[in-house]
Amino acid sequence: MRNKEMTFIFDLNGTIIDDMHFHTKAWHKLFNEDLGASLSWEEVKKEMYGKNPEVLERVFGKNKFTMQEAEDWSMEKERRYQEEYLPHMKLINGLDVFFEKAKSKNVKMAIGSAAIPFNVDFVLDNLGLRDYFSAIITADNVAVSKPHPETFLLGAEALGVESEDCIVFEDAPKGVEAARNAGMKAVVLTTAHPKEDFAQYDNVLAFIENYEDPFIKELI
Repeated sequence: MRNKEMTFIFDLNGTIIDDMHFHTKAWHKLFNEDLGASLSWEEVKKEMYGKNPEVLERVFGKNKFTMQEAEDWSMEKERRYQEEYLPHMKLINGLDVFFEKAKSKNVKMAIGSAAIPFNVDFVLDNLGLRDYFSAIITADNVAVSKPHPETFLLGAEALGVESEDCIVFEDAPKGVEAARNAGMKAVVLTTAHPKEDFAQYDNVLAFIENYEDPFIKELI
């Protein structure tokens, strides 16, 4: 697989940890019980990309909330998610071995997530992952969320590499689209979406359920 040194950029939720069910549950309850929407589980899943205020705007319209209200509801959603998910937190199977192997071979790695620092820190610190990553790009670092390529382009820049030398690990169609827009290939974790949801993208190298997949052994 590798005829030159590659760099890995990881999305976080659904890619390093399998937590998207907990995010969906938190949003679903907030939308329907707190904010009076009537969205199905699948409708909520469809809107869960980008920054939290962008999610709220897509669901409720542009002028429903003030900036402060959107921020307050966003943080309330994340507090609920963290409280419920923490007892279940763990790396996706095989990722601990993959991280150690990549580190031993001096492979550069970064986080490129639409999550806010509050959630990124929650994962990295509870699982002790910071030493694996030379750069961490969060929602606070970008002006425009995925599928805009800014998240991944900033990751490549921070690592001092070209876009074409990066492989992105993603679980969401909009994330794979962002990788394509950045000129990067992607490996898709099927934790939240089936293969069919990615049919329109030509930059997918492989679909994997976890990091024990034989394809992963070819990367490093």
